[in-house]
Amino acid sequence: MREFLARTPVMPVLTIRDAAVAGDLAHALVDGGIEVFEVLMRTPAAADAISAMVAAEPKARVGAGTLLTPADVARAVDAGASFGVAPGLTETLGRAVRERKLPFLPGVATASEIMAALELGFEEQKFFPAHGAAAITWLKSVAGVFPNVTFCPTGGILAEHVDGYISLPNCTTIGCSWVVPADLVAARDWKAITALAAHAAAMRRA
Repeated sequence: MREFLARTPVMPVLTIRDAAVAGDLAHALVDGGIEVFEVLMRTPAAADAISAMVAAEPKARVGAGTLLTPADVARAVDAGASFGVAPGLTETLGRAVRERKLPFLPGVATASEIMAALELGFEEQKFFPAHGAAAITWLKSVAGVFPNVTFCPTGGILAEHVDGYISLPNCTTIGCSWVVPADLVAARDWKAITALAAHAAAMRRA
């Protein structure tokens, strides 16, 4: 999971309602330099969209988000997802991803949740919700307490917040939705999405 996060400063979080656009969307993101993205498993089209993206861009790493149960994990793996993401973590969910050998990013929001995730062996964690730029100071303050943890903050993070996050020693990647606006997907404006992806891909740590 850490290797996947190191590949991109910005991980687009995608809600796909029509799997027919998934292949073109994957091409648009990869053409812009983004090869790691997360598809939320909140729509009937999500699993088919992941499969289409994997087929369209084999070098990309397509994750499945909002995994809540072992059944969700199974759907993600069967669709070809490279990794899983969850808003939180339970022992049951942790066991399921371990059994399926799925790289995993569990959600945390407190020091106790970080410790619980570490007990289950997860050193890469999603900080959620980040509330825009609000979590920067918090993540900075826990860096010394949890030096082995790499965080991927997600939730309301805009382009202008990215530098503040990825300048932190414990954060290489943020998750966001602004790279792929719903109106551009509806219009199938792949060039515009590629331009946004290129802008995001350039936001690497100095």
